[in-house]
Amino acid sequence: MDSLNSLVLAGIGIVMLLGGYFLYSRFLARRVYALSADFKTPAHTQRDGVDFVPTNKYVLWGHHFTSVAGAAPIVGPAVAVIWGWLPAFLWVTIGTVFIAGMHDLGALWASQRNRGQSIGTLSGRYIGPRGRNLFIVVVFLLLLMVICAFAVVISDLLVAQPTAVIPVWGALAVALIIGQMIYRFRWNLAMVTVVGVVALYGLILVGNQVPVSLPESVLGLNPNGQWIILLFVYAAVASLLPVWVLLQPRDYINGVQLFIGLGILYGAVLIATPTIVAPAINTSTPDGTPSLVPLLFVTIACGAISGFHGTVASGTTSKQLDKETDARFVGYFGAVGEGLLALGAIIATTAGFQTLAQWEDVYSSFNDAPVANFVSGAARSSTQASAFLSLSRPPFWPQWPCCSPPPPWIRASAC
Repeated sequence: MDSLNSLVLAGIGIVMLLGGYFLYSRFLARRVYALSADFKTPAHTQRDGVDFVPTNKYVLWGHHFTSVAGAAPIVGPAVAVIWGWLPAFLWVTIGTVFIAGMHDLGALWASQRNRGQSIGTLSGRYIGPRGRNLFIVVVFLLLLMVICAFAVVISDLLVAQPTAVIPVWGALAVALIIGQMIYRFRWNLAMVTVVGVVALYGLILVGNQVPVSLPESVLGLNPNGQWIILLFVYAAVASLLPVWVLLQPRDYINGVQLFIGLGILYGAVLIATPTIVAPAINTSTPDGTPSLVPLLFVTIACGAISGFHGTVASGTTSKQLDKETDARFVGYFGAVGEGLLALGAIIATTAGFQTLAQWEDVYSSFNDAPVANFVSGAARSSTQASAFLSLSRPPFWPQWPCCSPPPPWIRASAC
C-alpha cells in the first residue's frame, strides 16, 4: 500500500469529491435546505450596487472559492502527511464531502434566508445579544490576527521574489478592467475570462523582466514594513469599493487561474504517474511530532472543514447570490475546489520524491517548511511534472495577496 501509484490516489480522490457534489449536494439542496429558484435573495430585495449585487454564479463561485482557498489547503496537508498519506487523504476527501461542502452551503443558505446577515449577527438568535456581541468581538480579533499573518507572509514573498511584484499588483488593474467589462460593457463572460487570464500570465512575463524592490529604509521602515503598510492601505480601500468594482472580478479571475494551476498539477500526475514513496501510516515519526489525534483535524482545517468559511459565505457571498439555487454550485463546489487543492498538496508531498529515504530526509521534523516541501516535491517527481509546475506556480503566488481576506472579512466583521 505504501507504493501506491499517485494516479490511483488522485483518481479515487477526484471521484469522491465530484461524487459529493453531484450526489450529496443535490440531496442537501433538495431535501435539507429546500433551495428554490423562486425565492427572492437579498441581492435583489436589498440591492444597493455596493454590497448587494446580483451576480453570475460562475463569477460568484470564483469570489467564494478564491476567498476561502489560500495558503492553508496547501500548508495543512503538507504538514499532516508526516503521519502518513492515508489519514490526510481520508480526512480531506470525507471531510470535504460531508462537512466542508455542507458547511459552506449551509452558511450561505442561512445568511441569504436572513437578509444577508453575517454569521455573528445570526448567532444572536440562539445565544442572545450578549453572547452575540462577544462572539462578534472574538471573530473580529481572530480576523485581525489572520490579516496580520497574511500581511507578513505576503510582504516576505514580495521582498524575497521581486519578480512577483508586478504580477501581484498588476492583477488589481486587470480586475478593475474586468469589472468594467462585465458590468458596464456587458462583455461575454467567456471572452472576459480569456482576456483576464492572458493578461495575468502576461504580467508574470513582465515581472520576470522587471523585478521591483523597495528602498532599504523609508522613515525607518525596512522593505517588509513598507509592503505591510501598502497592503493595509490596499485592504482599506478595497473594503470600501463596491464589490463589483474590484472584489468580484479580482476573485473570479484568480479563481480561474488557480483552477488552471490545479489542472496543470493533476495533468502532471497523469503524465508522470509518480509512485507514492511516503508510508500510508507513518509508524516512525520524528521526535517532537505531536499525536495524530486530535492534531490531524487541527492541522488540516481548510481543505476539510474551516469555520472561517462562514465569515465569507455570510459576509459577502450571500449578498451577491442571484438565485437561491446557485448556492449549491457557489458554496458546495467552492469547498470541493479547495478539497482538490488539498488533495493535490498531499500527492505533491508524498509522490514527489524518488525514495522513502529522500522523503524522510525532508520530513525530519514537524511543520518544517511545508510550502517548500509542496513545491519541491511536485517539481522533483519527474521532468514532465517539473515543466507543468513551472507554469502552475505563478497562479499560487499572486493568489495570496490578490485574494487576501481583508476586503470580505472586514465587511463580514462589520455587519
